[in-house]
Amino acid sequence: MTIYKIIDIVGTSEKSFADAAKNAVIEAGKTVRKIRRAEVTKLDVKVENDKPALYRAEMNISFEIE
Repeated sequence: MTIYKIIDIVGTSEKSFADAAKNAVIEAGKTVRKIRRAEVTKLDVKVENDKPALYRAEMNISFEIE
């Protein structure tokens, strides 16, 4: 039987939501092994001077427990 743990993380990017999600997975992969799934749960944008300043992707990352 395989057991998975799920953690909540937030990725950011100054370019796009896609980059924010990708950055989150890349950063999580630096300390978490056997990542199996990443689910975007919320997207939002920080706005400064009436322009998008930072794209944020809140995510659930699931990984296999050894």
